[in-house]
Amino acid sequence: MKRENSRAEGRKSLEDGQFCFPGKKGALLFAWPWEHLGSFKYLLYGPLLAGFVSSTIWEENYGQSWSKHILAICMLRVLVYQLWSSYTNMLFLTRNRRVSQDGIDFKQIDSEWDWDNFIILQALVASMAYLIFPSLANLPLWDLKGFFYCLVFHMGLAEPLYYCLHRLLHTSYLFSHYHWLHHGSKVTNPFTAGHATFLEQLILCVIIGVPIIGTTLIGYGSIGILYIHVLAFDFFRCLGHSNIEIIPRRLFDNFPLLRYVIYTPTYHSIHHTDMGTNFCLFMPLYDALGKTINNFSWDIHRDISSNAGKKGRAPHFVFLAHVVDVMSALHSPFVFRSFNSTPFTIRPFLIVMWPATFLVMLAMWAKSKTFSFSFYNLRGNLYETWVVPRFGFQYFLPFATEGINKHIEEAILRADRLGVKVISLAALNKNEALNGGGTLFVNKHPNLKVRVVHGNTLTAAVILNEIPRDAKEVFLSGATSKLGRAITLYLARRKVRVLMLTQSTERFRIIQKEAPEDCQQFLVQVTKCQAAKHCKTWIMGKWATPREQSWAPPGTHFHQFVVPPMIQFRRDCTYGKLAAMRLPDDVEGLGSCEQYTMERGVVHACHAGGVVHFLEGWSHNEVGAIDVQRIDIVWEAALRHGFKPL
Repeated sequence: MKRENSRAEGRKSLEDGQFCFPGKKGALLFAWPWEHLGSFKYLLYGPLLAGFVSSTIWEENYGQSWSKHILAICMLRVLVYQLWSSYTNMLFLTRNRRVSQDGIDFKQIDSEWDWDNFIILQALVASMAYLIFPSLANLPLWDLKGFFYCLVFHMGLAEPLYYCLHRLLHTSYLFSHYHWLHHGSKVTNPFTAGHATFLEQLILCVIIGVPIIGTTLIGYGSIGILYIHVLAFDFFRCLGHSNIEIIPRRLFDNFPLLRYVIYTPTYHSIHHTDMGTNFCLFMPLYDALGKTINNFSWDIHRDISSNAGKKGRAPHFVFLAHVVDVMSALHSPFVFRSFNSTPFTIRPFLIVMWPATFLVMLAMWAKSKTFSFSFYNLRGNLYETWVVPRFGFQYFLPFATEGINKHIEEAILRADRLGVKVISLAALNKNEALNGGGTLFVNKHPNLKVRVVHGNTLTAAVILNEIPRDAKEVFLSGATSKLGRAITLYLARRKVRVLMLTQSTERFRIIQKEAPEDCQQFLVQVTKCQAAKHCKTWIMGKWATPREQSWAPPGTHFHQFVVPPMIQFRRDCTYGKLAAMRLPDDVEGLGSCEQYTMERGVVHACHAGGVVHFLEGWSHNEVGAIDVQRIDIVWEAALRHGFKPL
């Protein structure tokens, strides 16, 4: 029983994440020499690139260009880390294999931003070695015996050296002045492997260099050893920090001694929670010899590995989104985590990836299921975003309607089976023409336990609370839409004159009759934008051309709920953003921008509306037409729970 309790405590410490340590930053060799250069640090590769170009043009022996190999290895190393990062962020593949269930927040992403400093450092060290010992440029391409000796040097010298130095870094002075930075990352991930001080990475240069230098000194060095050893070193570093348990327990069951030869992600994650154990580089053998193995390492590994194929923790809330466009697809966390965590970043070089993205879109269209995309925690509850594998333009293809609704329906039924409390439909997933704002699914499955929510009540509330209280007249396009109707009726009750842009007198009359009799006079049908040429409050639910926008008087503010947002043609006017709110301050593990045009911590109002629905414990489905009577109720609930308007 005591053993089981200890295992449970060990597992809980992993699920609670790592500790954060307030350390000192002024120690000698703590900071990187180029930390103030920002992105200009990559100019340090300039001499290598120049050497490669010059050797290509002027040297006859092109194949022996050492700068070529250093540059190639650097690019391959970045690729290794990027592929590992992409894999670990694919929740649809890894969510049940995660060692720590916490998410990586923006603070950790920012602290690890310069994770690749060590690659630059080791490139410079390698360049110096070639310049000091020119004969290194004449190494053979391949030497089979060298691989054996390189492995011997690694296992016999590099591993014990790292173990001893790592234990030394955990002494009081060195930890508080240096190693705390590496352990400051709350949740390990591949980039955490490179997140360390300048001094520690200098030490790592020695560790990674010992097998290569030793093999070369005894006459068995080769270019192949350089590539394979460095890339294998990076691969296993990423493996240990991945937070994804991919090594099956059966491997150790069938070959028990193997557990002392290669560590696992669980094994190294334990070191980040129980820092007095599991110091090894890749081989737990040295922890066994030094008596620093956590006694429950294999048991915890068995537990996590055994649960890999089973259902993990079910979310309490799901936001069912869809892909907007190609650029938004490329800002997924499993493409580039850094871009996904940074708002307003449109990188021109991503355009070269559009053809590949188009092929992925076709593959998703042909055969793909709704998948888990991101998650965060709020007040002890798990909130996930799932994505319907369809791009925005596909929602307007008549022949695609049935397939899209099938994906949405399957997602709702899956959420119901998992015990999800609320599923909120995003953007086009609740299109009236598509499924009546979710009504289709509620009517088809009347016994659903999960609450289906479109969240547009809060969207309407956000838009309405942006309108000045002293406004006497507004112009509204998209006036007969779901949101337009709610905004119209609400403003009419406030005695605000609403110029409703619509060509349909029938629709206008229906909405007008919904308003109280004494408020109907405030609703006026207009058929052209010219009718609002004296109105400075425009609420746009439909796209407006430059000519249509030109009718607005100078100083007009355009409020928007049109997707995608209008192009800002008027410099003498101001444009609002799509309805959105900032999540409460106590949100945890959030490291993904909902869209690349949205600030950190900001979500669409319909997303926030779904969260409020869950937090309030409301038992009704919010589908179909917006209940105007509930607009103020939902708005006040959102503010009470800590949501903030922009």
